[in-house]
Amino acid sequence: MALASQHHRELNGAEIGAVRVVDEVARHRDRPVDDEDSAHSARCSKAMACAGRAAGAIKVRSIGVSIHDRPRAGRLAEDSPLDLFMIRYNAAHPGAEKDIFPHLEKRKPSVIAYTATAWRKLLKPPKGWTGPTMTAGDCYRFCLSNPNIDVVLQGPASAQQFDENFKAVEKGPLSEDEAKWMREYGRLAHG
Repeated sequence: MALASQHHRELNGAEIGAVRVVDEVARHRDRPVDDEDSAHSARCSKAMACAGRAAGAIKVRSIGVSIHDRPRAGRLAEDSPLDLFMIRYNAAHPGAEKDIFPHLEKRKPSVIAYTATAWRKLLKPPKGWTGPTMTAGDCYRFCLSNPNIDVVLQGPASAQQFDENFKAVEKGPLSEDEAKWMREYGRLAHG
């Protein structure tokens, strides 16, 4: 399940139409691979999507990648056919702010954040922390408060958790005070 920023919901609402298209071609494994066949397959799927889009043979709204290598993602965000990046971004791992976000200005690709709770690590107070404990909703708000994030993935275990997360996100962007304590909390949680 995903929670989208208001900006992303407005853009997608304007794009909905009756035309049958491929909404997204995504490579969910963008790491160096040893297996020559896997590497060839990755190159071919990217080439086919780009060629099909360029020739008008298929309608592809976006081509995306889930990527762990932040410096590489920054380079790709600046100059590549990719329209969408799925990246790790949370209070404990804010490195995208330095490595990726400054490179988005030129082309403005969509960005999906995953692991907002840092694999639930942010839901437990870090050693020595005496302030409030982050909730999953806080984690999603942290991500969506960044104007570079269009969508944040969530993994609620129940309808109740989904409702709690949604209510938290409805509060809107973090205040300066909230952002300050969550960043410190994330720094301590990261270790």
